[in-house]
Amino acid sequence: MNQPDLIIIGVSVGLALGILIALLVFFSVRWYKKHAHLRRCANERSLTTLPIRMNGLGTSTDFSASLSTSIANGASDNHRKNSPFNWRSHQNKEWLASASGIPRYSYKDIQKATQIFTTVLGQGSFGPVYKAAMAAGEIVAVKVLASDSKQGEKEFQTEVSLLGRLHHRNLVNLVGYCIDKGQHMLIYEFMSNGSLANLLYNEKERVLNWEERLQIALDISHGIEYLHEGAVPPVIHRDLKSANILLDRTMRAKVADFGLSKEEVFDGRNSGLKGTYGYIDPTYISTNQFTMKSDIYSFGVIIFELITAIHPHQNLMEYVNLASMSADGVDEILDKRLVGECNPDEVRQLANIGHRCLHKLPRKRPSIGEVSQAILKIKQRRLIKNDEASFARSDISRAVSLIEDQQVELSNMASMKERE
Repeated sequence: MNQPDLIIIGVSVGLALGILIALLVFFSVRWYKKHAHLRRCANERSLTTLPIRMNGLGTSTDFSASLSTSIANGASDNHRKNSPFNWRSHQNKEWLASASGIPRYSYKDIQKATQIFTTVLGQGSFGPVYKAAMAAGEIVAVKVLASDSKQGEKEFQTEVSLLGRLHHRNLVNLVGYCIDKGQHMLIYEFMSNGSLANLLYNEKERVLNWEERLQIALDISHGIEYLHEGAVPPVIHRDLKSANILLDRTMRAKVADFGLSKEEVFDGRNSGLKGTYGYIDPTYISTNQFTMKSDIYSFGVIIFELITAIHPHQNLMEYVNLASMSADGVDEILDKRLVGECNPDEVRQLANIGHRCLHKLPRKRPSIGEVSQAILKIKQRRLIKNDEASFARSDISRAVSLIEDQQVELSNMASMKERE
């Protein structure tokens, strides 16, 4: 074979290899772009959902995909029926049932339990709250999502999902829900003493004594501690306020209303300013980053509500800042109904915890575990003092009793001598 033929063969082989390589590169780039697009779509869908992971070793269940499907199906129904509450699809109901494990009731069941929605307990941002007696005899509170609710569908799903897996003695228990006939309702255990806000600011209610207020602060801290340090993954409440603290018949406090809550792993996302004026962390307002320390700030506000019975909307923080200028400044803003009825040292100790929670630098605020321990120490010292006082009273009582016995004995001896 002569040299020109070899050159032709070489060129032909080179061209073939070049074309083959070009085809491989083309299909590789096309495959990569396709899969990148699929991943990007999946990520965008997850931004509108809240993955729910069930507590337990090695257990992690993600309901994002089914939630996205239900929302999409709901949106389609809304377009067809042109009603804000008609887009809750059958798939949406199935998602809630599988995601929460919480019983679902029909509209007829709730209508009967509430006696056609006659006993109103209150009104919140979610909608009206009614007292109800379920078929089994259980007394509950039913929150009905109003058509003009500021919370809406997303918060409803968040609350059902979170409370389906979060269980603690200081969290209000969700016992059921209803999605039927265009209505959305949440069914909670009945808290007979209402909200902390109502007890502090309604003059018709009885006055909370200091011991009750200290216990309420401890109960709230335990509820938040479970959310921050006990839940897997941790949960940030994002709307802690006295109106969202409910009290049962024994005056034990429970944290309620989880419609704005978020799992900590999703905290970095920009979701707009959420919360209630007067309780919002200033750092959150400036950075739009809500962290556990933002919950700590809100709890600091609640601590001073317990001490002063001054609402955040009534310039509470101005009073607190003025009082912080002296060691005993909190004495000047103490709820007048507690003056002379509580230990001033305990008030100052609790105020000190509140000041630490309100520190302008989030990193310098304590963790909720540290807050719980600090409040518990105040309560323990109180119990020790009460025990010591009780022992002292007991000793005095025994001494008095002994003296009385001796007097009786002397009187008897004197009577015997007179008879002799």
